[in-house]
Amino acid sequence: MIDQYKLVAVDMDGTFLNDQKDYDRQYFAKLYQKMQERGIQFVVASGNQYFQLQTFFSDFPEIIYVADNGAYIRDVKKEYFGSYFKHEQANEILKRLNVYPHLFDELVVSGFKDAYVLNDSSDEFIQTAHYYNRHLQKVASFNSVSEEITKYSFNYSVSDPADFMRQLQVQLAGLGEITTSGHGNFDIIQPGVHKASGLKKLGQRLNIPLRQMCAFGDGLNDLEMLEAVGDGVAMENAAPEIKKIARHETENNNEQGVLQYLDRMLKNS
Repeated sequence: MIDQYKLVAVDMDGTFLNDQKDYDRQYFAKLYQKMQERGIQFVVASGNQYFQLQTFFSDFPEIIYVADNGAYIRDVKKEYFGSYFKHEQANEILKRLNVYPHLFDELVVSGFKDAYVLNDSSDEFIQTAHYYNRHLQKVASFNSVSEEITKYSFNYSVSDPADFMRQLQVQLAGLGEITTSGHGNFDIIQPGVHKASGLKKLGQRLNIPLRQMCAFGDGLNDLEMLEAVGDGVAMENAAPEIKKIARHETENNNEQGVLQYLDRMLKNS
């Protein structure tokens, strides 16, 4: 029953958003009003940049964002939490990534204020990176980035993504953790900093324990979140690993599975 939940968290790509990168805005507005009336906090939990996520919900200033896979938590007025790699860690991660041919060509280095790509990245990649990072700068070298780094994201084509992740995790031991949202995109996040840890920290601020949260996801970077909350819901299009640990499953992202699940819960409570 949704009344036992005081917070609903949603991943975006492949979960809340359809394949056209949009959602049924009228349907959501109706459900959002009901959640507001019942004191249920709506949270966006994504690997994407806050400034990109906020563009989807300009009419809903009460929404809180767990951005950068849990490294940056805020709403439109207030910052709740921020975590970043130590300078030495950040430099060492770049060194270890640089041994992979052409990986820097599609690498995004993220900070609290901006994200960064190399000047000589392709126009196509820069356009895609700008979509996910509305505050984006081009730099001659990643070593010139002076602000604190929250995560690294890159596209890399490999025949066996799971094996690639295992090998890279060994190389990053103690420095960072690798995760993926699928489709050849990988994130390097801070050890112990992920969507679940972000929700836990936010819950401490809001006095909402994890057991009173419901969360939706589809990719491996949602795994900790769905395991941690009271009701972890996998999308029909979710990775097998996500379906295995989720308590419930809903329709796919193109069928507005998140909204359908919330609608059923609100009607049955």
